[in-house]
Amino acid sequence: METKVKDLTVVEFRSLMSDTVRGAMEDLIEDILALSSDEYLRSIEEARTDYKEGKVKYLEEIFDV
Repeated sequence: METKVKDLTVVEFRSLMSDTVRGAMEDLIEDILALSSDEYLRSIEEARTDYKEGKVKYLEEIFDV
């Protein structure tokens, strides 16, 4: 049976919304902090360069799959 919003109590709905918004805000804050770090941005640039140059290993290579 599929649960619908109308089946939730106000407390359950409020908790669900609060948890969802809190998680989204935590992710946003983490992104802002990461993107304000010069070191982090340099590591992204380096990773992109390595990928373009083929300096990558695939999971199959690492785990012998």
